[in-house]
Amino acid sequence: MRYDVFFAGYGGQGVLLAGNLLSYAAIHEGKNVSFFPSYGVEKRGGAAMCTIVFADGDTGSPVVGNPSVSVLLDQLSFDKYAAKVKQGGICIINSSLVHTEGVALPGIETVQIPMNQIAIDIGNIRMVNMVACGAYMEKSGALKSESLEAALKKSLPERNHKLIPANIRAIEAGAQAARVKNS
Repeated sequence: MRYDVFFAGYGGQGVLLAGNLLSYAAIHEGKNVSFFPSYGVEKRGGAAMCTIVFADGDTGSPVVGNPSVSVLLDQLSFDKYAAKVKQGGICIINSSLVHTEGVALPGIETVQIPMNQIAIDIGNIRMVNMVACGAYMEKSGALKSESLEAALKKSLPERNHKLIPANIRAIEAGAQAARVKNS
């Protein structure tokens, strides 16, 4: 199987950390991985995006024009990239920051999750990226939660390993929110 996912948001939302986490989780499952990060020159507030491609065999190019799944964390990313999702694909949207009224995405499953609010409810707005990873894990079925947990040790600097339990709670909350959207 081959999977590809495109994450986009603004600097400070943890987009690149989310990409690293998913990459390490796929490696943990024995997959080959291509990771392509991209960000603006600004540190915080500028555009941040990444593409992750993983597969049992060759991954091919990490540049994906029409991703199977997009995770869009802010309005600008939604406006720019939502329509690029492949027909039959999934667009996971941070409904805390993205307004989709009047936008039709025919042939694309949209999943709106209030990621910022979930992160705040957990106790740390900086966990929005982990909520997004949990939602991706649940909707795509591409990775196991145990793999994401194992990948946290590689993705986070050692000084932040004390935050792993909170990150796991955020991943689980994102998965639960996506599960509720399925029913």
